[in-house]
Amino acid sequence: MCEFLVAFIYQISNYCVSFCVYDTGESFVEVKIEADSNDFTEHPHEDNGRHTDKLYSCAHCEKCFKTCSSLSQHVNVHSSKYKCTGCGKCFSTKQKLTVHRRIHSGEKPFECTVCSKHFTTSGDLVKHNRIHSGVKPYKCQLCDKSFSVSTSLNTHMRVHTGDKPYKCSLCDKSFSESGSLQTHKRRVHSNRRPYDCRYCGKLFKCSGDLKSHARTHTGAKPYSCRYCSERFTWHYTLKRHLLKSHNEGTWFKCHICQKKFTLKGNLKTHIRRHEDVKPYVCNECPKCFYRAAELKRHKLKHSDVKHFICGKCGKFFKYKDNVVRHFNRCSGVVPIIFSNN
Repeated sequence: MCEFLVAFIYQISNYCVSFCVYDTGESFVEVKIEADSNDFTEHPHEDNGRHTDKLYSCAHCEKCFKTCSSLSQHVNVHSSKYKCTGCGKCFSTKQKLTVHRRIHSGEKPFECTVCSKHFTTSGDLVKHNRIHSGVKPYKCQLCDKSFSVSTSLNTHMRVHTGDKPYKCSLCDKSFSESGSLQTHKRRVHSNRRPYDCRYCGKLFKCSGDLKSHARTHTGAKPYSCRYCSERFTWHYTLKRHLLKSHNEGTWFKCHICQKKFTLKGNLKTHIRRHEDVKPYVCNECPKCFYRAAELKRHKLKHSDVKHFICGKCGKFFKYKDNVVRHFNRCSGVVPIIFSNN
């Protein structure tokens, strides 16, 4: 068969890239890339038979991109005249700089009409609204799960691959996403509690824990069911409702006793009891526990701190259930529990 040669050259930003495409009538096409600039590097399309997702890397900051055009857009950042005076970061357009400045000013002009939460960009608001609407446009091709944002799908794919690239430098735990690693470090390896509740003064290690706690004061129920009028304070209670009432979602079943759970974490804890694995060890004594909450409660035995106070007589208690029982005897009414931690 006659062989055709098509050669074309085009200019991309500061790059001059020439392509030679040989049409042999077969599915294979050979592409040669020659660059007259040192501002980018082209990587091979395959690595040991596996497709490489990001092919082009920036010589200025080593970021990688899937296409040459994406790299071209990115390189403009390094030569851009739109520079943030607050942190020195550069942007390719004035609009991107305007959005970025909201990080420093704290401005969040986009408000959710359901839960009144505010966002920096309209795109963030669109993603957030999927929590209320239940829309999940990103579907896994290997199972029946769907997700509201693409990053959640990317993280989910690691369930199938088993990949956990984020490793804790302080212990041997690994995580599938960087956010989980940072949360792990704050909760397990740090005693800092920089987030305080403006209603009761209670301190928290993570901002997400503070936001969840604040709902106990405000009574906010940001999670709504799309099948009925029910609303929920917590996302996991919405998931449980969808499973039990509308048969939506996936049950997590124990392979030993067939017991079903709505949350994967509860199943993992349940299996530990079958296998008699107790990973949570007290540093004050040899006792071990199945759950972190059990260890936390146990540690109160080694402490003289009493976090809970009776709202009727002012007596202090170590344990929440003890102050509840005391208050019922003390007043004979529904208890109001305060915490001084």
